[in-house]
Amino acid sequence: MLAEDGRKRVVVERVTPQTDGGAFAIKRAVGEAVVVEADVFADGHDAITVLLRHRSGTEREWHEQAMQPLGNDRWRGAFTASQVGRASYCVAGYIDHFQSWAGDMVKRIAAASVAPLDLEIGARLIDEAAQRAPSDDATQLRRYAQALRAGAGSVGVEPELATLMHRHAERSFVSESPTLPVKIDRELAVFSAWYEIFPRSTSPEPGRHGTFKDVEGWLPYVQELGFDVLYLTPIHPIGQTFRKGKDNSPTAQAGDPGSPYAIGGLEGGHKDVHPELGTLDDFRQLVAAARAHGIEIALDNAFNASPEHPYVASHPEWFRQRPDGTIQYAENPPKKYQDIYPINFESDDWQNLWQELKSYFDFWIAQGVKIYRVDNPHTKAFPFWQWCIDELSRAHPDVIFLSEAFTRPKVMYRLAKLGFTQSYTYFAWRTTKRELTEYLTELTQTEAREFFRPNFWPTTHDILTPQFFDGHRATFIARLTLAATLVASYGIYGPAYEHMLHTPAGAREEYSDNEKYELKHWDLNASHSLRPLVARLNQIRRENPALHRNESIRFHSVQNDYAENEQLIAYSKRSPDGLNTLLMVVNLDPLNTQAGWVGLAELGLTGTFVAHDLLSGARYSWGGEWNYVRLPVESPVHVFRLEQPHSEQQFEKYS
Repeated sequence: MLAEDGRKRVVVERVTPQTDGGAFAIKRAVGEAVVVEADVFADGHDAITVLLRHRSGTEREWHEQAMQPLGNDRWRGAFTASQVGRASYCVAGYIDHFQSWAGDMVKRIAAASVAPLDLEIGARLIDEAAQRAPSDDATQLRRYAQALRAGAGSVGVEPELATLMHRHAERSFVSESPTLPVKIDRELAVFSAWYEIFPRSTSPEPGRHGTFKDVEGWLPYVQELGFDVLYLTPIHPIGQTFRKGKDNSPTAQAGDPGSPYAIGGLEGGHKDVHPELGTLDDFRQLVAAARAHGIEIALDNAFNASPEHPYVASHPEWFRQRPDGTIQYAENPPKKYQDIYPINFESDDWQNLWQELKSYFDFWIAQGVKIYRVDNPHTKAFPFWQWCIDELSRAHPDVIFLSEAFTRPKVMYRLAKLGFTQSYTYFAWRTTKRELTEYLTELTQTEAREFFRPNFWPTTHDILTPQFFDGHRATFIARLTLAATLVASYGIYGPAYEHMLHTPAGAREEYSDNEKYELKHWDLNASHSLRPLVARLNQIRRENPALHRNESIRFHSVQNDYAENEQLIAYSKRSPDGLNTLLMVVNLDPLNTQAGWVGLAELGLTGTFVAHDLLSGARYSWGGEWNYVRLPVESPVHVFRLEQPHSEQQFEKYS
């Protein structure tokens, strides 16, 4: 069988970026560049033109721009993600006969070997372009053709003619790559600071169940800390059957509130609110009040059902039945969660199940919530998430989904490809300099950066890693700073984190007296709180665009006596325009002062410059490739802004 059109001589290969051959979208935020490269070449010696084509999901026509050669048949172009939603791009190439002729003409002119026939060939190419051009351009093109026929060979290589010929080039035999998708999100999808609370623990009175009105009272505090997302653990009715007591005890005592993840009771299910929190009107008022403080409310989506959830009675086929006729509860042996029934995604009624679960998001979006932390999405079917997020994103392109999937890497990556906007990570378990360096390199310098957006959490309400067990203040400061500056999105479980809660449940990596099973009362004004540091770090994040993205991160050697100091980690980030450079140095040893020389050759700074510590306010005069740091446990982190002084007088002031 003959090729579709054997006259298409240009080959387009190895287009980047793309995810799994275009099966999934790469991700960008509004204003970010999509830098596209491809191998493009043809047989013979003819010149080729290579085009980057792109359009938003609502556009029918392509925007085009010429790509530039990088050498060895590699080409590069870029476009800017301009609006939230979907976009697509491809690379196209064609033989450019006029460009081939003009290139040869340059050589003929240099060799003084221009013949009338050579000029006629060029004139005819211009005539053909004039037939394709509108009147103004056509008139100018005909003038060029006349000049060539009159013997003025030099006009054939004028830049204006090249521009006109490119604009009206013959494109009958264009080769084109497959069209590749882009998901464009709002800025908060890329750069965000999350603060988690249990709404029922917000009461100013010890022992009283908190309400949405009480959460409103916390908004000035959250705003002062500088968080832009306030994430609420589930706000729905909680079942009574098999309700868990303190620390996941199988027997609840009088007054135990139960786990908010055991969703559903006589008061309703996933589209209802716990009556002790207030009413749906109260919740809508909270959403509006948060927005007035510059904060968005995020809900914790947990597709679990208590034995009393309305689904259990109306749709028992949505749950897995055991041989004795009972419903299978959740287990993570040896842990048992008798108060939670998982959804069975292999149900024969799966289509209605999918529609009902999607309606959860439809309902809460209608209440003004566009951000969701999704509990254990890896225990729900991949096809469901792909369909659900795709449907929701089409109607609400500004919705954000954070995947809480502490699971195998390929599973985490798959969820990100399917549409989850951000993802929890292994940061909590990456504690050494080598582990952090390797992990951040994977997340920011490999193809994962095209689809996987990390969100770093030092702890969560489920996770307290052993590094915190001794309660060293330096550990809390170091891990907070790492989370807030290694990546553009991070979060803390508050107020537990700023209060430095650290008592584990035995040897398990979780808190004793866990807030999942009891009410807490928090003194937001506690003197030992890390509140000032949290607020300052978030202020630094907002004011320094170097921290708004991940790709520029670079790790720096820290040497002591000609050997690498493994207890000091140093890394820099730079804004895309190169005008804002930050250097972070963190002491990973909570018990001892650490010192060393930081190597900065990669930054290309010249002469003397100022290392302005944005935490302490101190300014140090630095210069050269190596500069000294010393970090005691009382002050275990530096966040330097590296500033080039504008004059000797200014430099003296900083010294």
